[in-house]
Amino acid sequence: MDSAKRLVAVVEIGSTGIRLLVAEIDSRGGWQVLERAEKPVALGRDVFTSGRVSRESFMECLQVILNFRELLAGWDIAGKDAHAIATSALRVARNRDVFVDRVRRETGFHLSIVEGIEENRLMYLAVRFALKDDLPQFWRANSMIIEIGGGSTEIMLLRRGRMVAAHSLRMGTILIDQRVRQSVISPWSRDRYLNENIRNTSELLNSELDMAHIRTFVSAGSDARVVAAQIGKELNEHCHIIERDKFIAFADEIQNYTVEEAVRKLHINFGDAEGIIPGILVYKQFLERTNAAALVVPHISTREGLLIDLAQGVNSELQEEFYSQIIASAVNLGRKYHYDEAHHRQVADFCLLLFDALYQEHGMNRRERMMLEVAAVLHDIGMFIRSSGHHKHGQYIVSHSEIFGLHREELDVIANVVRYHRSDPPVETDIGYISLPPENRILVLKMAAILRVADALDRGHSRQIKNFSIERKSETVILHSGGNHDLSLELFGLEEKADLFQDVFGYRVILT
Repeated sequence: MDSAKRLVAVVEIGSTGIRLLVAEIDSRGGWQVLERAEKPVALGRDVFTSGRVSRESFMECLQVILNFRELLAGWDIAGKDAHAIATSALRVARNRDVFVDRVRRETGFHLSIVEGIEENRLMYLAVRFALKDDLPQFWRANSMIIEIGGGSTEIMLLRRGRMVAAHSLRMGTILIDQRVRQSVISPWSRDRYLNENIRNTSELLNSELDMAHIRTFVSAGSDARVVAAQIGKELNEHCHIIERDKFIAFADEIQNYTVEEAVRKLHINFGDAEGIIPGILVYKQFLERTNAAALVVPHISTREGLLIDLAQGVNSELQEEFYSQIIASAVNLGRKYHYDEAHHRQVADFCLLLFDALYQEHGMNRRERMMLEVAAVLHDIGMFIRSSGHHKHGQYIVSHSEIFGLHREELDVIANVVRYHRSDPPVETDIGYISLPPENRILVLKMAAILRVADALDRGHSRQIKNFSIERKSETVILHSGGNHDLSLELFGLEEKADLFQDVFGYRVILT
């Protein structure tokens, strides 16, 4: 094999099966799938019924993974080039830690549980790759990306190509099927159950982006791919399109199929057939709430998303585009709570100026710079609840929100930075702060120190200071604002807030 190329493998443990990809990636970020393998496993049936992986499913999964390990040995793939992930079923399993440990001990795979927001990120990468430049309206019009799995539904909303919101909902085909089976003797029907759940979800989505204004509907799940194989038209090698009316007619036609009929008529296996009807009906109901003329169906998934992530590595252009989507998602969260957008953007810009000028002092990396920007964008979001104590209200809102591309651990850091952008620094009784790992507590202090200074520079929300230069002396950071402004409010703000900066970095802050 060319020395500039390497082989990698991705093993995904899902709700309905375990799947394997073997691919070759090159130094330019290109990749090619060389082999695929799949084995149905009813993991989701266990977990969504009892909350645990049963012994039988445990042993079945181990055997499949051991078989895949032997297959990878034939490709000479091991160690850091063999990546194993698990999605919604193991996310909620009470014995997930035991499962992960045993997989590691018996198979050598270090299994990573992909949280919902990370699954969204990988799906976004896959969709972005699949569409290429063949669907320009995706970047110009409002769009929705939806993937329905066995245990969860991942949804992303984009306004003219910019991320508005991302959600991971506990609504999957296995869960829907179980609920319908449990209510068979009650007045509840499948359609009524779906209508109520999708109506409630749509109310949430409409508060973020009016679904009636969505023009591009991307269906990224395996059920949609089955339909695309039946009635879709090829857009490119990785993507099909299904006309809206054709999809709705197809959904109406198959909605009363038995599992056996689905297997026979759709040419799918029994495990996939058990959940395909609920999945297609969910796509249909969401589609009917939009004005999209067609469904766009990528033929790649979370597995390919991870593969793209591995192939791209530290591709700076892709990284910066991804960070911009995270900031766009944070901005839309702020708009949802009617924040002062001009003030928050001003404070965020000041944070970035301080961050870049003081890199040697704080030592934070590019991703942490993005996290600081998110905290600055949202620092006063708690004003929506009440001005008094808004830093605590803001902490609550951020910690209970979903922001595209941010892990839970990162959201906890950002929520604490919002908490300490005013008032007293952390103390040992602050549970939200003390419960963080030590390295994240240091991050909170560094980011909060910078944010407090940046916020003080727009103390009156009047944007008196448009820009400033930074001069460092032995024990002082001097901020030169230029011009002839009344800086009384800003000086008062620094007097209130610059103490943490001095404690963390050892510099007094002076404004001129």
